[in-house]
Amino acid sequence: MNSTTLGSLEAEAEEAAARLRTTTAIRERAAQLLMRARDGESSWFVVDEGALDTAAREVADATRRRYPKLRIPLHSRWRHFEAGGVDRRAQLEQLLAHLPALARTHALIDLTVVSVLLDAGAGPDWKYVDAASGQTSTRSEGLAAASYHAFVGGLFSSDPKHPAQADGNGLRALVGDHLAAAFQVTESNAIPGFQDRVILLRRLGEVMLEEPEVFGAEARPAGLFDLVAAPFGAAVSPTAAVNAHDILSQLLYSLSPIWPNGNAIGQCPLGDCWRHAAVRGEGLSDGWMPLHKLSQWLTYSLIEPFAWGGVRVQHLDALTALPEYRNGGLLLDTGVLRLRDEAAAGEIWHAGDEIIVEWRALTVALMDEVAEGVRRELKMTPEQLPLACVLEGGSWAAGRELAQRRRGGLPPLNVASDGTVF
Repeated sequence: MNSTTLGSLEAEAEEAAARLRTTTAIRERAAQLLMRARDGESSWFVVDEGALDTAAREVADATRRRYPKLRIPLHSRWRHFEAGGVDRRAQLEQLLAHLPALARTHALIDLTVVSVLLDAGAGPDWKYVDAASGQTSTRSEGLAAASYHAFVGGLFSSDPKHPAQADGNGLRALVGDHLAAAFQVTESNAIPGFQDRVILLRRLGEVMLEEPEVFGAEARPAGLFDLVAAPFGAAVSPTAAVNAHDILSQLLYSLSPIWPNGNAIGQCPLGDCWRHAAVRGEGLSDGWMPLHKLSQWLTYSLIEPFAWGGVRVQHLDALTALPEYRNGGLLLDTGVLRLRDEAAAGEIWHAGDEIIVEWRALTVALMDEVAEGVRRELKMTPEQLPLACVLEGGSWAAGRELAQRRRGGLPPLNVASDGTVF
């Protein structure tokens, strides 16, 4: 193969990867699988149109219980940082009160990125005892509290004088036993895929050191804020605004090397993007179903720290519903989706198995329709109730409540965790 041919294939691979790093591709391809399922052609699922109203009512009811005045915040990691009525943002701001405003914003960005990358499900048995508050928490709330204390304790920093930061050297040298101790992980208090998360953070450290044009001379996640909000080194403009998808695009491009699965086109890593034989697309992107759950969760979670730093994030509905087991579980538990073979609920699946790829894709497509139903139930417009607020109100909580009532909190399909997808 000559160099011209090789260069052409590399260019085609990069073009395909770029196409798959968009929520337009996610929605278009998820819609393909939904149309196919509605036509009765799915090997795994049946769609019950009548149950969409049931799902919308469940979400609307959960929203009214949780936010009686319908003042619904965004779906974000920062809701978990508020668990138990503890204002951890205020605690961090007080801890860093001696620093300039931009430095405090940088700390909030660093914390968000590291905490989200550690938030891929804690399993049903793990718990965390917060020594500061005395509270015991589990699942996402427990992971948030644990990551907060690890962060302010300097676990992710290589600079003892500045513990409340994450940097490339600190993450690259992260010791698994130290992170396990911070998260109170033991044989009897285990987190699925925990070692994979350690590897993920180490990879993040390496990537930040290799990309100073993105992460700055300090090799910190906060470099993303400077790159997007003030790309030419100037101070943040008082009227600064960025599109949510611009943040996501930067994350998908810059963080693509950190993901542990081997999904790639040529030499271009794809991350949370999986093969499905029924998905059609252009060129080398054909047959790939992008989902990018953790990157979108990170984007949702960065919206508020960006705003606190003076940058308004707009066009939030370019992002999709998160294709994870709470939203997907809501659809199965309300009957919007039914398994063709109930025995599938008793098996252990992996993220790349077709049933899981399709379940997650159908979740993306159907949650847009559920959101419309929720707005009708609550008599709110898309401007009043964007998708990010439907998720928070909302679908994630309703999915968790249904799972708790039916299976003690377990998802309706059992997916072996690699610490990065669910």
